[in-house]
Amino acid sequence: MTVTLADADLSLALGHEEGERKLAEAQQRLLALRLQLGGLLGDGRLGPPLCILFEGWDASGKGGAIRRLVAPLDPRHVRVREFAAPSDVEKRHHFLLRFTSSLPGWGGMAVLDRSWYGRVLVERVEGFATEAEWTRGYDDVVAFEHMLAGDGMIIVKLWLHISDKEQEKRFKAREKDPLKQWKLTDEDWRNRKKRPEYEAAVEQMFARTDRPEAPWTVIPAESKRYARVAVVETVCDAIETGLRAHAIDPVAFVAEGK
Repeated sequence: MTVTLADADLSLALGHEEGERKLAEAQQRLLALRLQLGGLLGDGRLGPPLCILFEGWDASGKGGAIRRLVAPLDPRHVRVREFAAPSDVEKRHHFLLRFTSSLPGWGGMAVLDRSWYGRVLVERVEGFATEAEWTRGYDDVVAFEHMLAGDGMIIVKLWLHISDKEQEKRFKAREKDPLKQWKLTDEDWRNRKKRPEYEAAVEQMFARTDRPEAPWTVIPAESKRYARVAVVETVCDAIETGLRAHAIDPVAFVAEGK
């Protein structure tokens, strides 16, 4: 069944102590699995490549979630890339081309902050792609991910979901914080006015690109603590499933203090 934004229970939350405990446990589990993917734990075999895509509303907490995801890992063992609007040179090529150099190989891990889904989201809503281009983009993306998954890649696609009310609250908080004002632009406020158009684009994106080999997971992000734990746990679950698909048993994991 295709996921929808309504699947996210935005009431889910974690208190400070429980959130810190669950996050630490999930991070330790991730560290063990990441070392196994890299052939540094277990029987020494390289695991399948792991690619994690972060999408979501502005101010939904993608940056904070990414920081918690990679925090326990050696920086040499993970590649984090952020994607903004394509350059004039990149626009001369197929829209998927600029992402290929960031993809991981066997034993590797990459985290993409924004991704090729910009074609069917911001480029669609803002008119940067023609209707023919973004409509064709669904099939291009599905074929691309099918090819990657067929070569063994574990693809984790996350949408961090917050309500319109919570987004406005976070925007106003950023506006007042000198250390966070740089995150907020006139474009962000302008995009908020187009939220209904973006919601329609997101739902159609799910309907057209949610596939067993590259499923979408909607992360309730009204509570940042809950979202950060959910992100790490979702990635861990995907790694374990991917390892088993290649006849590799995930390493046994025991949380510290247990």
